[in-house]
Amino acid sequence: MQLRSPAFASMGPIPRAHTCEGDDISPPLEWGDPPAGTCSFALIVQDPDAPDPAAPRRIWVHWIVVDLPPDLRALPADAAASLPSGARHGANDWGRTAWGGPCPPIGRHRYFFALYALDTRLDALQAPTRAALEAAMAGRILARAELVGTYEKQRAAPHRTG
Repeated sequence: MQLRSPAFASMGPIPRAHTCEGDDISPPLEWGDPPAGTCSFALIVQDPDAPDPAAPRRIWVHWIVVDLPPDLRALPADAAASLPSGARHGANDWGRTAWGGPCPPIGRHRYFFALYALDTRLDALQAPTRAALEAAMAGRILARAELVGTYEKQRAAPHRTG
């Protein structure tokens, strides 16, 4: 199973439209055939470089989605606004259940999109945190695919006088 995006290449820059400096919409994602027995997918998007890549102190969760249908092979741009039937958002580190795009305070950060093929649905989880989702997935993961994008805030041009 491979995860890719038509919006950015692996280790490439995430387009501004998907960040706090743009429309802040989730990027499109696509993946190949999962293993037999897949009952659902879960998605976690996180930044391990927070707050500063030179001195990271925590992993910042940007998006969690659980119970994506097993026959699904893609999420369009802005899928966070309207998830497929049965899928649910988890809680991100802004305390919201939605996509929260890259918005690094300093430097170029890496954003890890991890898709998990699971041998079960996670119906009991309502708006899970990353820790709750990881605990529920333990022993249930059939496959994992990862895509990494990067983002650094654009700097405003210096104001010139005269």
